[in-house]
Amino acid sequence: MSKGREGPAAGGATAVLLRYLREQNRPYSAQDAFGNLQREHGLGKAAVVKALEQLAQQGRIREKTYGKQKIYFADQEQLPAASDAELRGLDEAIATLSAKVQAAQQSCRHMEAELKELNGSMTTPEVAREIEELRKDCANYMEKLERIKSATNHVTPEEKEKVCSEQKLYCKEWRRRKRMATELLDAILEGYPKSKKQFFEEVGIETDEEHNVTLPAAV
Repeated sequence: MSKGREGPAAGGATAVLLRYLREQNRPYSAQDAFGNLQREHGLGKAAVVKALEQLAQQGRIREKTYGKQKIYFADQEQLPAASDAELRGLDEAIATLSAKVQAAQQSCRHMEAELKELNGSMTTPEVAREIEELRKDCANYMEKLERIKSATNHVTPEEKEKVCSEQKLYCKEWRRRKRMATELLDAILEGYPKSKKQFFEEVGIETDEEHNVTLPAAV
């Protein structure tokens, strides 16, 4: 009795699936076919799987395995040949869809560029905070400027010139003395049996470089 009920159901599923795969002419897994046909035809999952395997074994449809999943599709050689008009229609449909895809891709690129620009910009709260910080900085600078303007102990041009002249003199003397010391040390090191570093350590000589000291820039 059980086999009697299963036979027609299986046969019905086979016919439905064969017609569906040929009409759609695209690959489906058993799960996809079951989901698409279950509501309209009331086919069970087991019946769909069995019918697809039977059709594939009979050579009425094609079967491909990808990993653990099987894909079923109509045998292209068993489908009726398309007429020239149908082929032209398909070519036109392909061209139309290709144009739509290209337009969508270009629009997507524009939107991606706009999104990237927006992501790199400050948000409204961030702009408000930045403006507030700039206002505080501006107020501090204005206050500092007013203090400078109101001060009575400004340096006169003559005093500035005197300081600059003294700086140049001291820097010149610094260079002269450093040159003299370098020449003297080089003369001593010519007959010294050890390294320059060892000599400096023994004598206790400290260099400007050790203390990161450099001549100040001219004013």
